[in-house]
Order: sequence, then structure tokens, then C-alpha cells
Amino acid sequence: MRIFIGIDLDDVIRSSIARLLEGVRGFSPEVRWVSVESLHITLKFIGEQKPEQVQAIRERLRQIESPPIDIQLAGYGFFPTARSPRVFWIGIESGPQLAQLARDIDAATAELGIPREERAFSPHLTLARGSGGSGSPKWRRGDRPNSDFSVLDKRLAAMPALDFGTMTAREFILYQSHLSPKGSKYTKLQCYGLKSA
Repeated sequence: MRIFIGIDLDDVIRSSIARLLEGVRGFSPEVRWVSVESLHITLKFIGEQKPEQVQAIRERLRQIESPPIDIQLAGYGFFPTARSPRVFWIGIESGPQLAQLARDIDAATAELGIPREERAFSPHLTLARGSGGSGSPKWRRGDRPNSDFSVLDKRLAAMPALDFGTMTAREFILYQSHLSPKGSKYTKLQCYGLKSA
């Protein structure tokens, strides 16, 4: 099973992002746009695991405690740079609790033999991927100037600052990812509530 851990979006924010996508998809028709229904904030990508390991992860995640987390979705950017873009993303702003939750999840899964994250948690919401494939924010061999998102970047720069609103995350979720030629589909395997102490 291919799994990851994330936070779902509120319907109001999802609808706001959907309106943006309807208006801008045509500016970069050759890139792969993410389905609005599948948008989520990734806390930890784990990848392929055997069913018994997935069960162990489910059990371990139950022990994580965190209060609800306020999250603002605003702004945009490109990985690794606007001149050599592979990914178009929306920014995520939050207090220290979101990064702490990601660190707690990373530590909990590391106890079960899952490799720790190599880079600091940098939350964002991927909206589209260019021809380069990888969603990594770091510069990679083969990255080069391209025009995948050039018209989109110019149009967005002329618009008012993007702000999709603020939500309160009250749970995090263990997802299963199903890969297909039409894109990934996600199934919620388990939800874990975030409660104030």
C-alpha cells in the first residue's frame, strides 16, 4: 500500500482554490493540474508499505497529541524557481504547531523504521506539475529554464495578492494513494483528532 499523512482542506477553501483554477488553467494547458478533490496538505509521505506495517503505523499515530491548528492559505510560487519551474504551489502560513505536528509524525514513524525527512518541513499546496515530474522544491539535475508556467506567472503577478482564507485543522489523516494514468486518487484510512489539552 502506498501511504502518506496529511490534512484535508475545508470546503470553503477548496471552493476558493477551485475558482482560481478555473480561471488560470488555460494559461498553462500543457502542465498536469491536480484535481481539486484531491488537494491536501502533506505532513509526511511514506510510500509503499506492507499491510502489517500500515497497521503498526495506524496504531502509533494514535499516540500523537496536538491542539487544533489555524492554517492560512495565501500567496503562490514555483519550485525550484520561476525561471525553471516544475511545480506551481500555494503558500501555507501557520504557527509553530503545524511544523511540530509534522516533526512528531516524522519521529513516530521513524520508530517503525520509516526514514526521517532530510529537509525541514516546508508546507505548501501543489496545484500543478510541469514536464520535469518531481515535486521536490530543491534544484535537481536536469532543471533548466522553461516556459511551462511563464504565461501563468505573468497573469498572476498582475492580479491582487492571492488569499484563500484561514481554516482550523481539527484532524490529520492517514491516506492511501492509488496511482493511475488519470492521476492519483486518495482514500482516507484513518482520521486522528487534534484536541486542546
